[in-house]
Amino acid sequence: MHKKKLVVLTGAGISAESGLRTFRDSDGLWEGYQIEDVATPHAWRKNPQLVLDFYNYRRKDVLNAQPNAAHIGLAELENDFDVTIITQNIDDLHERGGSTNILHLHGQILKMRSERDEHLIYDIKGDIMLGDKAEDGAQLRPHIVWFEEAVPMIEEAVPIVEQADFFAVVGTSLVVYPAAGLITVAADAIPKFIVDKKIPYTSAIHNVTAIEKPATEGVRDLRELLLRLK
Repeated sequence: MHKKKLVVLTGAGISAESGLRTFRDSDGLWEGYQIEDVATPHAWRKNPQLVLDFYNYRRKDVLNAQPNAAHIGLAELENDFDVTIITQNIDDLHERGGSTNILHLHGQILKMRSERDEHLIYDIKGDIMLGDKAEDGAQLRPHIVWFEEAVPMIEEAVPIVEQADFFAVVGTSLVVYPAAGLITVAADAIPKFIVDKKIPYTSAIHNVTAIEKPATEGVRDLRELLLRLK
């Protein structure tokens, strides 16, 4: 049987329930750090040690976290739909939750790359240290898209969203671009769903069902609605 295409854009709200905090929760601070001190190219040039320390801690947090009911619920939708997860998250909780088709827009904390050649990418579970070099001799950095950097994976994401039969947004405030613009790429006529504790303003978008709940509860409702439409 031909499965319909479901595309789900996920953000920090889905990982928050696994204990991974987001900087948007706390007035622009992330674990006590200003974003511009740890998550921009300027920060990297100014104090690479601080940036590495910050992401080394984040990596430990991710490895200690477990996927929650929302990650697992989205994975189970693969039984009924052709599901693609497009995530703004840098953790691997979708993978560990059982999803098989995931596009990471903003990179992955469990990967590192050459600061010179963004295509030289390696797996990392431990810490990245100053002096750790890629095979091109350049310092290794987290494989993360920082603020002010281009988001190359958006070019892969757009055609996926254009072909969706259903489009859902889970746990994202729809304020970080270009990711937030993906909902406008989905065809006008298709059903769209937004799951978030606080529904963002989307008056220009047609056919939207809002589910104003945390991700774990909201994904359960989303599954019921989708299975009725299948």
